[in-house]
Amino acid sequence: MIQSNVSLKSFNTFGFDVSSKLFAQANNEDQVRNVIQSNEFLSNDNLILGGGSNVLFTKDFNGIVLRNNINGIELIEEDENSVLVKVGGGVVWHEFVLYCIDKGWSGVENLSLIPGSVGASPMQNIGAYGIEIKELFHELEAINLKTGEIEYFNNSDCQFGYRESVFKNKYKGAYLISRVTYRLSKKQDFNISYGAIEKQLEIMGAQDLTAKKISDAVVAIRQSKLPDPKKIGNSGSFFKNPIVSNEKYNQLKVNFPEVVGYAIGKQETKLAAGWLIDQAGWKGKTIDNYGVHKNQALVLVNYGGATGKQIYDLSTEILLSVKEKFGVDLEREVNIY
Repeated sequence: MIQSNVSLKSFNTFGFDVSSKLFAQANNEDQVRNVIQSNEFLSNDNLILGGGSNVLFTKDFNGIVLRNNINGIELIEEDENSVLVKVGGGVVWHEFVLYCIDKGWSGVENLSLIPGSVGASPMQNIGAYGIEIKELFHELEAINLKTGEIEYFNNSDCQFGYRESVFKNKYKGAYLISRVTYRLSKKQDFNISYGAIEKQLEIMGAQDLTAKKISDAVVAIRQSKLPDPKKIGNSGSFFKNPIVSNEKYNQLKVNFPEVVGYAIGKQETKLAAGWLIDQAGWKGKTIDNYGVHKNQALVLVNYGGATGKQIYDLSTEILLSVKEKFGVDLEREVNIY
């Protein structure tokens, strides 16, 4: 079950040709326990890998990679308004979205085409177009990598923040998220507050709103702006949108009247990192076989044959130039190895 010197090229969406000293895949909880109790796991650094869409490998991994391949979608509770659905951590996120739409359950349609697996969704508190996972999240099951026991985490246990959870800081590397339960609506509860969705629905001539139509609109928007990782290596958004005080935002508006920001509560504003990077002159910039995508400055791309170190160094240059021009600190969204 545990293999040696395995290429990770097909297990990371950047397509970097790096390898792992040891590699295993687990299709269920018992297989996870077999791996984590092995000498190979206990005596090496380890990395739990899902869809590989939010990782940047800057070198070979000198340890053991355990890929979460736990599948299955199970309806566990239902009433007249909603359903509770338990999903394996290895399920491809967009396939789960399509499953929900087919069943007539709403809530995840705005999150269509986000790359990665279900297990990573609470870890990152994934979000798009006005929706974050924490709004739909019920609980998750996670295997403690030290004890092999299943532990349960509710919404507050996860300490969700913007692209954050307890699994990215306090418990980083301590658990494998095996199953996630979401509460979805049986009613037509839609969120099309983002202007881009409304505009796309108009272009599509959509009349009566359905989860399928909203999903189609989101897919069309994402495909128009974001490169397909199967064709051009990338990890989606490489940077988080920075959150600044309203005072800082107002200062920026004096010098940069076009600055893009969205109010977060009464005291803070979320800035569009893509706009900042674009204005700093990076959008569409290509260096040899890698660079910044021409349609979305948040996305760094590997056109083929680039290394993770090159992408990392490019991201550092971008951080420094945005800081110099705007006095704003950007933060990488991807996990660096």
